[in-house]
Amino acid sequence: MSILSRTLPALTLLALLAVPAAYAQAPARVPIDAFFANPQLDDAALSPSGRYLAAISGVPGRRDALVVLDLQENKPVRVAGFHDADILEFEWVNDERLMFNVSDKQAGPGGRELATGLYAVDRDGSALRQLAHRRGPQDAQDASSNLIRRILPWNTFMLGQRGPQDSNWTYVVSPEFNSLGEVRTVSLLQLDTRTGNTRPVKRPGNVDSWLLDNAGEPRLATQREGGQTTIYYRQPGGDEWRTIAQFATYAGTRGAFTPLGFGADGTLFVLAQAGRDTASLHTFDLATGKLSPEPVVVTRGYDFTGSLVTRRGAVLGAAIETDAQTSVWFDQGMQAVQQAVDKQLPGTVNMLSVPAQPDAQWVLVRSYSDTRPVTWRAYNAKTGALLLVGKSREGIDPARMGRQDPVRYKARDGREIPALLTLPPGGAKKNLPLVVLVHGGPYVRGNHWGWNGETQFLASRGYAVLEPDYRGSRGYGQAHYRAGWRQWGLAMQDDVADGARWAIAQGYADPQRICIAGGSYGGYAALMGLVKDPDLFKCAVNYLGVTDINLLYDGHWSSKDDLQSDYRTHGMPLLVGDQVKDAAQLKATSPIEQAARITQPVLLAYGGADRRVPIYHGSKFRDAVAAHNKGVEWVEYQEEGHGWTQLATRVDFWGRVEKFLDKHIGSKR
Repeated sequence: MSILSRTLPALTLLALLAVPAAYAQAPARVPIDAFFANPQLDDAALSPSGRYLAAISGVPGRRDALVVLDLQENKPVRVAGFHDADILEFEWVNDERLMFNVSDKQAGPGGRELATGLYAVDRDGSALRQLAHRRGPQDAQDASSNLIRRILPWNTFMLGQRGPQDSNWTYVVSPEFNSLGEVRTVSLLQLDTRTGNTRPVKRPGNVDSWLLDNAGEPRLATQREGGQTTIYYRQPGGDEWRTIAQFATYAGTRGAFTPLGFGADGTLFVLAQAGRDTASLHTFDLATGKLSPEPVVVTRGYDFTGSLVTRRGAVLGAAIETDAQTSVWFDQGMQAVQQAVDKQLPGTVNMLSVPAQPDAQWVLVRSYSDTRPVTWRAYNAKTGALLLVGKSREGIDPARMGRQDPVRYKARDGREIPALLTLPPGGAKKNLPLVVLVHGGPYVRGNHWGWNGETQFLASRGYAVLEPDYRGSRGYGQAHYRAGWRQWGLAMQDDVADGARWAIAQGYADPQRICIAGGSYGGYAALMGLVKDPDLFKCAVNYLGVTDINLLYDGHWSSKDDLQSDYRTHGMPLLVGDQVKDAAQLKATSPIEQAARITQPVLLAYGGADRRVPIYHGSKFRDAVAAHNKGVEWVEYQEEGHGWTQLATRVDFWGRVEKFLDKHIGSKR
């Protein structure tokens, strides 16, 4: 049969909501909201049979709705939507029923009065049922009603894993809190999405997370307590749990691993170092408690980062990330499907996801590149038909985006630092104004090749953008990760400065026009860049940034942060610094304590409802630096938390960044 490649407008979920052409004529500059608007199509997934595809779809001025497309009949249906809330997430319960929650995307965390709730609906839009309250305990309903009794409390959430998908039952989680408002344990419930009835799953003690097996049944429970991680296992058909592993949570002791998923035969796949610098995919023998001596998948130079691709009855492969995302297929049939899709869609990364049933014809294709935001398609493995479902962003012209290259440079001590370099589209490629964009975390992998709104916005305004994965970043092996322990403001900071100097030496950056920017830890690094390298960085943009490590420990009378006590007690002394033993170091690397040394222009932005880095971090630093520095700009978004959730905030903030950069390092200076 010949390969078919076609686009059918009638099939697009966006057509159901009559999306207008966003930008009929290309303006001189791509509008800010084109980079930062909510996706027009988000979070697509196939039903268990693969016949139906559900997605979250929205257009400017309307609330995000849940839409289902019948791939066989070519019929889209809007199955759920609200006038005062947006669909946030969804899961397929079975081929006829979905479960979803909601949020108000037009309000920041500080302005939201309700929780996300939980609902279920049939794929044709019928049989809508509320499963969990959107009100907290202070607004408890009358318990005399049978209907009310079957609505679960507000702290009931979807598990985020593929359940059995063969009945109306699924699994949900319910976190329980201690007197400090911290999660004490997470309970697992089996929930009938038609009746609201529940059955609790027996816990082995306090639990932080659960893992279902390939058939969608509870098999693992993980507890992190007192600096120790304990993993429990339950036999199929049984009710008792037994300990299969225990290790230090933060130190990563020998034998530590992270469970990823199960094969159809019960094989447990895990992420583990196994004596190597980088982590690989292994199997774990549940009888002996030992890792397989040889890895299943090795990603040389990188930690294995990804997930299993499973279908009921088989592990088909793994989705992984090295310098970009790709798939490793164990199944020859899926390898052939990948090759066929890649042939029809050259120039993009094409990630495939599969429905649960083995005889399904359709697979879901998520395509993107550095210049192209995500596009969703459905591919028929039997006919070769490739059908456009929709684009996440209609207003982005790839020709007007900057190309993004993975690069590596040497830090002053010889350590190799991975980074992403994005140059402006068209025009000059040398002697450019440079923004060094520092990721938050910091102990995460910060950079992922692909279209990114913040990076592309800066590139569209004529800036080169360098994003270093400084030491301490995850994904590049234990040596790179551990080299960042207790190095805030020290070697981690030097890695960032060395990246800017590398860009100068390569001819990309004008040494007189370099600004450092970042959020959270990246905001901290932006301020410390002005402290340590005032000759290099001409300005800084700090949004949501830590301004003193001791404030992370001690907090402030005006607000409480959301750091868990276990991390504050066992993780921070190891990774960030000990308040007593490292007191002198914490003072020397505190932007507040070193504020007198900061004389360059600074843009500060904070959220009034931020509980990760409460606003007192920003206000205390502002007061400390403003007395001698007249180049301080301050903005507070009262309803925002640790990140900009509202479009109006994103547009306002990045508009301020644009003006700030143009004033201090822009090409029109």
